[in-house]
Amino acid sequence: MASIISKKKKKDEEKKRKSEKYSLSDLKTLGNLLLSSRAHINNLPILLTFVSSSSSPHYALEALLSLQSFFLPLLPQLPSSTTTTTSTSQAQHDPDFIYLTWLRSKFDDLVNSLIDVSVSPHSNEALREVVVDTIMEFVKVGNGGRFHSSIYHRFIQSIVHSPIGIDVLVDLLASKYFKYIDVRYFTYITVEKLIRMLEAKDISDNKIVRADGGNGSHSRTSVELATHRMYYILSHIPSLEGMGEKADYEMWNGLGVFIKDGDPKEDSNRQKAEDKQHKTDKSSNNELSAAVIVKKMKIKFTKAWISLLRSPLPLDVYKEVLVTLHEAVIPQLSNPILLCDFLTRSYDIGGVISVMALNSLYILMTQHGLEYPNFYEKLYALLAPSIFMAKHRARFFELLDSCLKSPLLPAYLAAAFAKKLSSLSLSVPPSGTLVIIALIHNLLRRHPSINCLVHREDGDGITRDDAKARNDDEQEVSGSSSRGQGTDHFNKQETDPVKTNAIRSSLWEIDTLRHHYCPPVSRFVLSLENDLTVRRKTTELAVTDFSSGSYASIFREEIRRRVKQVPLAFYKATPTSLFSDSDFPGWIFNYEQIDNSVTGSNKNVDISEDHDHGLAKRQRIECL
Repeated sequence: MASIISKKKKKDEEKKRKSEKYSLSDLKTLGNLLLSSRAHINNLPILLTFVSSSSSPHYALEALLSLQSFFLPLLPQLPSSTTTTTSTSQAQHDPDFIYLTWLRSKFDDLVNSLIDVSVSPHSNEALREVVVDTIMEFVKVGNGGRFHSSIYHRFIQSIVHSPIGIDVLVDLLASKYFKYIDVRYFTYITVEKLIRMLEAKDISDNKIVRADGGNGSHSRTSVELATHRMYYILSHIPSLEGMGEKADYEMWNGLGVFIKDGDPKEDSNRQKAEDKQHKTDKSSNNELSAAVIVKKMKIKFTKAWISLLRSPLPLDVYKEVLVTLHEAVIPQLSNPILLCDFLTRSYDIGGVISVMALNSLYILMTQHGLEYPNFYEKLYALLAPSIFMAKHRARFFELLDSCLKSPLLPAYLAAAFAKKLSSLSLSVPPSGTLVIIALIHNLLRRHPSINCLVHREDGDGITRDDAKARNDDEQEVSGSSSRGQGTDHFNKQETDPVKTNAIRSSLWEIDTLRHHYCPPVSRFVLSLENDLTVRRKTTELAVTDFSSGSYASIFREEIRRRVKQVPLAFYKATPTSLFSDSDFPGWIFNYEQIDNSVTGSNKNVDISEDHDHGLAKRQRIECL
């Protein structure tokens, strides 16, 4: 490690010494000579030394402009890296090939230097932007005039593993280049490859850690950081929705990437011939190509996202993915059912993670035919007081109402959800109570078979008149009342809604809400009772109107109400106490008078015998 650092310091010192020999005018002259004739080709290595993060931004920019102007016209003629390594016999006899091979090696050195400058923490922001534009220009025509995916892969890989924050680089790519279809296409391919490489590296690191017995926290942190950055890149690529409606797509490389690999000249000639032959039906051909492009883009999009979701995600990325999955990912997947494993595992975790996964899982069940046998059992387990204070509770209650809308829902399930919500109404904030009343209102309207829960007053599932008749008969026979009256058969500790025995219970908790301390709750309960009596004139309630409520929203609505009758109190004189004697006739609040009245009226009574009774009486008076 020390030898590597020392070599790097020596290179930096050499670059500084060279930079001291040349001025900006000298660099400009060297660049002009390089562009004018091949005789000045030795200026190329000199200019390459100035393209580094350690050089002055002005020197690096001047050298870069000359090098870019030199290499761009030559890129279609340069051999590929694989050709230079395999054609050794030809290189020994062809001077032009030797020259082009040398230029290719210098071009590769320039690309590596540009990538290092783009991700270096010491680079100037203006220089970094120019460097990114130069890299993308080389990507555009670097592969014999076609899109150079290898350079782009190295560039994205360096961004993912960069020592600095990637926000600036990704935002720059998103604003300038992610609008091109071929750039998006190769971005998906690159991200998928990087995730596979990361998984292989993580497995090898774990094996090394097991063998050495050391700590792999550093490698785990680097893997999580790289995963976070790849998610950041994927989330900034524009959506594919609406692509099928367009006939033309903007490509960064003019030759395109959605054709078979082959000779670029033959492809261009074939394309020209096809254009001449099919001028009349150009629109139909564009529609066909649009369908092919959309299909291929969705395939690459699906592979990239599925690879990301199968990898171990950091907790913050995991939550962000679950929140945006139903809008940003599912509509663009070629086969959304591939997400079933990821979503079912997330839904089984419980708590906030299950609430976030419910949205996407519901879409797969209703729109893509996913079967999940334990769905309602898991949904029933999510009903807890904490859910009424969760961040995404509004969407959860809307989905809960949608999931309980099916007329094929069994009566025992509808009764279990209604009773569970009713029991939660006693321990949640007033905003949550309003949502519960709305949900129970909709359940009772959709499922008339559970209306027996409303007016039941005994524990055996019978009406009031039947219970009275049974009590009279039992009293005539045995002289005792029926067993089980006043007992709630609902088992709130049971997690399986089938075994809760909710169908034999009643919604007595809703009846207690008539005297709730929050006026909107008590008024809403009264409206619920009226709606159930005149069912034909009422409709279901919109849960969205209550799902995002809070103490603040209830207070705002309450102070906006126009009250017709307001209770008022008038005093002829300024009151001196909270309660007057006339408010509580027969009550005495003076302790001395109480003691005198007790001892005076009971002189012959032994006070000591009734001492405990007197203490209890004083305690009651003090409480009052």
